[in-house]
Amino acid sequence: MNNKNKYLPFETITRKSEKSITIPDKLYFRISEVSRLTGLEPYVLRYWESEFKQIKPVRTKSKHRLYRRKDLNIIFEIKRLLYQEQYTIAGAKKRLEEIVREEKNESGNQREVDLKKAILNILEELKSLRESIT
Repeated sequence: MNNKNKYLPFETITRKSEKSITIPDKLYFRISEVSRLTGLEPYVLRYWESEFKQIKPVRTKSKHRLYRRKDLNIIFEIKRLLYQEQYTIAGAKKRLEEIVREEKNESGNQREVDLKKAILNILEELKSLRESIT
């Protein structure tokens, strides 16, 4: 048997992931919908859920998984890291944690800038009030 037929060609995987995918405007997605949108089998999604702590689908009373848009974005990022960037699972975990840390730092820095602007505006208003009183 020829080993070339055993695996999917890398080009096929990357071509599928390069498609422009629009995520429907919904709050929750069943695993079958996520599978269809991402091009990943449900068992891969379940495995990634066990490996990547960032994927946290909500469970219904009947134990069905309901993925949120945030989960889908994380899944697409993991898929990109694994299939396009050729990271290992361990490497993708580290990179994903770095990305989350960077986003937190950026949002924290933006909040700090916004607070400084607000404080400066308040100071300017107080100065103008003081000048108008005296």
